[in-house]
Amino acid sequence: MKQIISKVSRSVVPSTVIKKSKNQIAEIAFSLVKKEIKKYSEVMGLEFGGSFAKDTWLSKDADIDIFIKFKKNISEEKFEKISQKIGFNSLKKYSPYVRYSQHPYVEAKIKNTKINIVPCYDVKIGEWKSAADRSPFHTRFMKKSLTPKMKNDVRILKIFLKSNGIYGAEIAKQGFSGYISEVLILEFGSFENLIKSISKIKENQIIGKTSKSFDTSIIVIDPIDNNRNLAAAISDENIGKFILISRALKKKPSLEFFKIKKSRISNKFWNNLLVVKFDFKARSPDIIWGQIKRATSTLSTQLELGGFTVLRNKSYTDQQKEAYLFFFLESTKISEIYSKKGPEFFREDSTHSFIAKNLKNAELVWVGNDRKIISLEKRSHADVMSFMKEFMKKNLQIGIPKGLQSDFKRGFKISIGNKSLSKSIKEEAAELISVDGTLLHFN
Repeated sequence: MKQIISKVSRSVVPSTVIKKSKNQIAEIAFSLVKKEIKKYSEVMGLEFGGSFAKDTWLSKDADIDIFIKFKKNISEEKFEKISQKIGFNSLKKYSPYVRYSQHPYVEAKIKNTKINIVPCYDVKIGEWKSAADRSPFHTRFMKKSLTPKMKNDVRILKIFLKSNGIYGAEIAKQGFSGYISEVLILEFGSFENLIKSISKIKENQIIGKTSKSFDTSIIVIDPIDNNRNLAAAISDENIGKFILISRALKKKPSLEFFKIKKSRISNKFWNNLLVVKFDFKARSPDIIWGQIKRATSTLSTQLELGGFTVLRNKSYTDQQKEAYLFFFLESTKISEIYSKKGPEFFREDSTHSFIAKNLKNAELVWVGNDRKIISLEKRSHADVMSFMKEFMKKNLQIGIPKGLQSDFKRGFKISIGNKSLSKSIKEEAAELISVDGTLLHFN
């Protein structure tokens, strides 16, 4: 494994030329913002944050984060308004725009490098007022704690996670963030030790120190806030992939683990795919992603209650106008009848109630060998298209989050298969009927 790590290491460390260019861009942005904050007494200072400040950035896609530190008694309204003014006025030459996390922040591009102007409160450790308040502490802690070799190992880990599709903290991905990558390398000392440790990790294992209990597959404690579980933001699917590819890399080290592996699509399952498509009014990416993920989860539950087995589901949006909810079903057509188990015959009142309620409308009612009364019911819908159309028509408020209901009322489209999908949307949907690329390492 050491040879593989050494080869990857040589490719991930930014060259002197790239470092010089990135530093120049950072200084341009920083001086522009520094000049602008002088107009506001509410601002306490300015500092670099993120992977650029910690020297754990990857040359191809390193953003530069600049944190504006506000007095802690400033209202949230002023905090947002002033930070946006500073961002827009300082970067006006570079076509700035607003992005959203817990609070809006301003982003722009200088020579293809994203500059993020992020507001935070100037608080003491543990007195957090906004999600970004921890970031300056993270930066200082990692700058002090990570050795040069560890910084390179963070880069190797990031490439490993990226190549296997599990890097990125955004809600769309629910993967491993840059900061959690740093925490993992710091905790285990090196990339190689991390892989060996993750290969044999146990359920609910705690990485770090905390007195608090958490209920996630694994627990990764934030070293500057031992009440915070960084792994809470990572999906079980992505945690599972990380464990599996760590085991595979440990068993058979190869450079292939650091290259994107294409999934293997099973085209015969396209007709098992239910697609719900709708257009939405513009809103922040985090908000729309949260809404469509909730809608997909709720509709999966309703499909199951209707008798349809949902094997996998997925949401997708272009973040501009269109959103898609995908459901991979065991079958789009199911039996017109199903059995419903009632109470045991020893339970007098319950038995009487069940029989009286079902005798009239059920197809059949009988006493089962397991002592339970059983009724044979007829389904309203045995075809998933008719089920979903009627459900959406009559139960929109049950299946769709409140924030999306007005979008759905303007119209939606339900279809089976891939015939009505564009090439890019087909690629997104194909993920549900594919052997995951990360699992192909086990071939």
